[in-house]
Amino acid sequence: MIGVNRLNSASGLQNLDLIDLLSERHTLVRRISEKAWNDQSDIYISNSEWYIMARIYKKRPTISYVTKNVEISRQATHKFMKNLAAKGLVEISNAENNKKEKCIQLTVLGEECYEKNAALKEQFENKIAEKIGAEQVKILKELLKLDWGIE
Repeated sequence: MIGVNRLNSASGLQNLDLIDLLSERHTLVRRISEKAWNDQSDIYISNSEWYIMARIYKKRPTISYVTKNVEISRQATHKFMKNLAAKGLVEISNAENNKKEKCIQLTVLGEECYEKNAALKEQFENKIAEKIGAEQVKILKELLKLDWGIE
């Protein structure tokens, strides 16, 4: 498999199948997105932490709901939630209707970080659109949203 760091042009992608192309592009855009945030912020946030923050933004889900609905192991999800809490980005509290259940939500700082990162990702998307065309980006997004019938 060709690693992203070894791809020095689009020609390195020419012989890859769909699965490897998706993987290469995903890894590349995630690395660039993470670097853009970390270059402008003192708070390091990993891609997995962003993934969890996206699931709880403007919500107050239970921890068990989040762990069941992310593609990360339960143990790792709990570790990331502890890290986020230690950074002051989330707060964990008791659920109103169940004393055993805990809820998680973004703090004011967490929401600010999430919104600043969303703006960075929008800038990145605009750069991609400048390169491949806004209509192509729109089509790509629509294709990725379709039900591929593979689950």
